[in-house]
Amino acid sequence: MTEYEKPTVDITLVKEIISEHLGHGAAEITPMEGGNLSRVFSFNHAGKGYVIKFSDLEGAYAAEIFVSDLLSNQGIPFPRCIGHGKTGDLEYSMMERMDGRNLADFSAEEQRRRLPELIRILTRLNHIDPGTTRGYGWIGPSGNGGFPTWKDYWESVYAEEQAGGFWENWYALFHNTCLEKEVFDEIYSRLKAYSHYNEPHRYFIHGDFQQWNILSDGSRITGILDCNCAYGDFLVDLATLDRHMDGQNVVQAYQDHQEQAGIVIRDFTERLKGAYYFKGLDGLRFYAKMGWRNAYDHTRNFLLGLDKS
Repeated sequence: MTEYEKPTVDITLVKEIISEHLGHGAAEITPMEGGNLSRVFSFNHAGKGYVIKFSDLEGAYAAEIFVSDLLSNQGIPFPRCIGHGKTGDLEYSMMERMDGRNLADFSAEEQRRRLPELIRILTRLNHIDPGTTRGYGWIGPSGNGGFPTWKDYWESVYAEEQAGGFWENWYALFHNTCLEKEVFDEIYSRLKAYSHYNEPHRYFIHGDFQQWNILSDGSRITGILDCNCAYGDFLVDLATLDRHMDGQNVVQAYQDHQEQAGIVIRDFTERLKGAYYFKGLDGLRFYAKMGWRNAYDHTRNFLLGLDKS
């Protein structure tokens, strides 16, 4: 299976969509790096900065307006969505551009300096008020989760049958990539064993809380970007951040902050393992599909050694 390719988007189309929402006068329309599933452009209009992204995945941005309002209205530095729609086979979403650059572009030492602030933001993010929403898993356009329980959600994530979308026919990865069925099955069995610790907890989850989705101006965190938003155990976000900032003592820093804030997290160790396995499985198949062998091997070895530590 070949590496996933983001859709090709002609600059003329980009200008047309911008004009429909903001009128003529867009300047400095520039392709941006990052975004594994979207083609992204930045631009300026009437003295303000914006981002527009395109995806050929059905419903790619269906929940974005809800999430944008939910987070930005509760003090989370998240871009506000100002336009959303479909053109041909492409979904698009237009948002305000936030200052700063990807935290991933900074040195490991500079990232470490931002960690205390990052953990404070993560704590606020995971404790926002979801209002009258209900359900677990992916957040839909209504703001509700798509599944009645956490178990229903994670089982659907790894079900063999995935009609349409990025993971359609994903079992082919066992035959066409480095994804190992016996390793996947072992991690899946561990996820099943630990998931009941995560089951009772329903909070907002960013879903991909790591350096490529975090902005900094070098002195502070200026924005949080692309979500794979869901409802469930907030330790999923901690597991993601820890694996992407490996060696930065993220978990200890997180626990220290929770203690200082008077937040008690019961079954912390077991819930975090459940979160590692949940996100790690997705990482394994994603890295295999993208052809990122080093990332695959690193994640594989961490997960297999997790219950032995």
